Amino acid sequence: MVGATPPSAPPPLVATGSGPDLRVGPRPERPLPQLEGTSALPLGTPGADAVTLDGAAVLLLGIGAALAGEPAAEGAPAAPAVVLGPGAAGVETATGLDLTATCAAADWRAAAGSVLPVPGAALPGGARLVLVGTGRGAPRDLRRAGAALARTSRGSELVVTTAVAGLEPALVGAFAEGVLLGAWAPPRSGTSEGPPPAVEHVRLLGWTGRPTVPLPGGAHEPAWSGRDVADALSAAATAATATWRVRDLAATPSSTKTPAWVAQQAVALCSGTPGLSVTVLDEEDLADRRAGGLLAVGAASQHPPCLVRVDWTPRTPTTTRRAVLVGKGITYDTGGLALKPRESMVAMKTDMAGAAVVLATVVAAAESGLPRPVTALLPLAENSLGAASYRPGDVIRVLGGTTVEVDNPDAEGRLVLADALALADAELDPELVVDVATLTGAATVGLGRQHAALYTADDDLADRLAAAGEETGERVWRMPLVEEYRAGLDSDVADLRHVPSSPSPGAGSVTAALFLREFTGGRRWAHLDIAGVGRSDAASHEVPKGATGWGARVLLRLLQDLP
Repeated sequence: MVGATPPSAPPPLVATGSGPDLRVGPRPERPLPQLEGTSALPLGTPGADAVTLDGAAVLLLGIGAALAGEPAAEGAPAAPAVVLGPGAAGVETATGLDLTATCAAADWRAAAGSVLPVPGAALPGGARLVLVGTGRGAPRDLRRAGAALARTSRGSELVVTTAVAGLEPALVGAFAEGVLLGAWAPPRSGTSEGPPPAVEHVRLLGWTGRPTVPLPGGAHEPAWSGRDVADALSAAATAATATWRVRDLAATPSSTKTPAWVAQQAVALCSGTPGLSVTVLDEEDLADRRAGGLLAVGAASQHPPCLVRVDWTPRTPTTTRRAVLVGKGITYDTGGLALKPRESMVAMKTDMAGAAVVLATVVAAAESGLPRPVTALLPLAENSLGAASYRPGDVIRVLGGTTVEVDNPDAEGRLVLADALALADAELDPELVVDVATLTGAATVGLGRQHAALYTADDDLADRLAAAGEETGERVWRMPLVEEYRAGLDSDVADLRHVPSSPSPGAGSVTAALFLREFTGGRRWAHLDIAGVGRSDAASHEVPKGATGWGARVLLRLLQDLP
C-alpha cells in the first residue's frame, strides 16, 4: 500500500517564464506552410482577374470526379470522367492542352487526393502543372487533396492552386488542414539529410465571398465573406499545429522522452500564454496523494513518474464548469514482468499518445480563445522491467482509496488513468471528463485503424463526439458498455481487479472501459481507445506512417461545440 494523508491544497504552480527549450510542434526553424488567398485565377481565365505564376514552382489545378450517370447510348461518346474546376479554361488557353482528354488518356478519374502531373505544359515562369483530384468535393475529399498538394510540393518556395476556388469556408478549411497535416515530417537527428522541407507558401486562387443566394420556397443559402474564409484558415492552422505537437511528442524516441522531459515540454508549450498554467506532481507528491497506480507502474524505471496538470482559464468565460481531459502517458512500455516480444515493443514510444493529445488540445483551446475552462491531466510513467516491478497478484491503492488487484503488468495504462480520473473527480469538480488512451489491442482488432472506440453512457455526448469526428476526419465508433461483463472485475482480495478474472468474457476494450468508469465518480464521461488510430503502419493522405496525432482535432471541435 502507498501513501499518507492527501494534502489539502495542490503544490505551487510551475513558473511559466522562459522555461525549457521547446522541441515539439511548429517553430521558427520548422514552420508550418503559410497559406494566403487571392480572388484571381490563373492565366487570364475568362471573367476573372488574372494572376501570374512568377516564382511559383507548381500550379495545382483542382479537378473533380464526375457523378456516375446513365450509360451512354450506343455509338455516343462517353461522358467525361472528370469535372474541370475554375481556372482550367485559362490553362487550356495558355498551353493548348485539352485537359479532359489528358485525363482520359491517363485513365485518371480525379479520385480525392490523387495527382496527375502534366509534363510538357508550357506555363509561364517554368511552373510545373499538376492536376489534383478533389473527388466529390466533400470535406474529407478536400482534406485529402490538400495533403496531396503538400506531398507533391516538398522543397518548393511557392505553390499556387485553384482547388478551393469559390468554395465555402468549411471546405477551404478542410483543404488547408490537409496541406498543413500533409506537410509534417517526423523530427530526426543525425548527419544524413531528411526529406525535403515542407512547401513555404501556398497561394489559394479564386478566394471569394458569396452573397446570400435565394432558393425556391423562400429559403436562402448562407452568405460568406473573405473574412470568413480567413477565419477558416486560422482555425485550420490552430488544429494542424495541435496535431503536429501530438505527432512530435509521440514520435520522439523514449531515450529522450522521459516523464520529466514531457513535463518540461508542457511547461515550454504553455510559457508566455496568458491563462495557461502548469502544475507538476512529482514522485513525492504522488505518494502524498496515494497515487498508487502511477507509483506502481513507474517503480522499476530509473525515470520516476509524475502527473502534469495544465489549466486553461479564459479571461471572460461563458461558463465556469470545467471540462477535464485525461491522457495515458506511458513514455515507454516494455510490458513489465509481462514482457512484450521485441516486435511489440518497437512502437511503444507512442504509448503516451493520449497524454500528447490532451496537452495539445488544452494549448490549442487557449490559442483559439475558447471561452470554457479546460484542464488536461497527463499521468506519466515508464513501464520498465526490474527488481521493483509490480507483480501479478499485488494489491495497490490508487488515488481516492480504491484498492486494485493486479493481474497483468502489461495492462498498466488503466492504472495510471485511474489515478488521474480519481484526481479529476476529487479536486476539479468537472462538468465533463474525456479520457484518451492507446489502451487495448482489442480496440484495434475490433475496429482497425480508421475509427477510435468510443465508450460513454451519455447519448448526447456520444452524438457530439461522432459529429466532431465526421467534421474533422478523426472518426469514432460507439461501443457498448456491457454491464454483464462488470462482474469479471470483482476481486476476492481488493475492491477491483484491473483485468477480468478467468474465465474472461473477452471484449478486452469493453472491460477496460468498465474499469475506468469506476473512477469517474458518476460524472459525464467518455473514453476514447485510440490504440488503432494513434499509430499507422503506412502513410495515407493526411495520415503519416508512425505517430498519427489522432485526437487533438476531434477534442478541440468537441470543446468548441459544447453549449
